[in-house]
Amino acid sequence: MQQAIRANIKRLKTFLNYSKNYLKRNNPFKILQKELVAGLKDALSINKKRKMIKYKLKYQMHQLSQMEKLIAQNNEHVFLRGNKFNEMR
Repeated sequence: MQQAIRANIKRLKTFLNYSKNYLKRNNPFKILQKELVAGLKDALSINKKRKMIKYKLKYQMHQLSQMEKLIAQNNEHVFLRGNKFNEMR
C-alpha cells in the first residue's frame, strides 16, 4: 500500500515537473501579451497605413490620367480629340 502511494506521488511529481517545464518554455501569458501588443500596434498604425494607401492610389490615378491624355493626343480617331475637331471646322 505504501509503495503504491509512493509510486503515485512520484508519478505526480514527474508530471508536475514536465508541466512546469512546458509552461516555462511555452508561457501562454507571454504569448497572449505578444499578441495583444501586436494587435495594438496594428490598430494604432492603421491611420498611417490608410494615408499611405490613399497617396499611392492618387499617384496611380494621376499616372493613369496622364497616360490617357497622351494616348488621346496621339490617336488618329477624331472623337478622342474634340478640341482639334472643333478647330478644323
